[in-house]
Amino acid sequence: MDLSLPLAFSVGLLSALHCVGMCGGIVSALSFGLPKEVRQQTAHFSLYLLVYSCGRVLSYLVAGALMGSVGSGLLETLGPGQGHRWLQWVAALIVVLIGLHIAGWLPPLARVERIGVPLWNRLEPWGRRLMPVSTLPRALGYGLIWGWLPCGLVYTMLLSTASRATPLDGALYMLAFGLGTLPALLATGLLAGKLYRVANNPHLKTVVGFTIIMLGLLSLFYPELLALGANQRTPVDAA
Repeated sequence: MDLSLPLAFSVGLLSALHCVGMCGGIVSALSFGLPKEVRQQTAHFSLYLLVYSCGRVLSYLVAGALMGSVGSGLLETLGPGQGHRWLQWVAALIVVLIGLHIAGWLPPLARVERIGVPLWNRLEPWGRRLMPVSTLPRALGYGLIWGWLPCGLVYTMLLSTASRATPLDGALYMLAFGLGTLPALLATGLLAGKLYRVANNPHLKTVVGFTIIMLGLLSLFYPELLALGANQRTPVDAA
């Protein structure tokens, strides 16, 4: 059983604390920039927030496909057997590093964020042209640009996508991660930034970071545990 997609979704879901701190201000600014009549209608307002995030997740999907093609090339170079296992180790290690970062046991992932700065410098002016976001197509366009915002968490997850064997695998991996981030950012928009106090709770950060670390380790050792269980069942089955 491949745990990569559930793992990516879980990391996205559990990284809510980071998302609220990193993108909460952006969501709040975009929310207050909407026409008053839109903000007063919860259903219409929620639709705008959803379209924002759909654009962002679509960008993650594209980036994942690109990194999946890199992973495909690495797999051909390293060989399909042990090479695939090495890439799984790297992906699990990256997830563990994310957990350490969220728990506060690792410095900010600023160096990883720098990877996306040149691209963001080109895209950010296009985002400004879409402001104020007054229509759903503009919301989608802004979300597509927002998805490339230099974020240590997103770009670190993107690096782990190089462990995927094909562009499709990479796209699905980042799609799962993006879908996991949806609840936190939608809630941030609807609650107008009221989640900041919760997101800055150090004890909660520690619990969430530790949980992500455990998930990374589980994904790493799950194949061995599965094989061990199968070996232990073999004598019973044979009898």
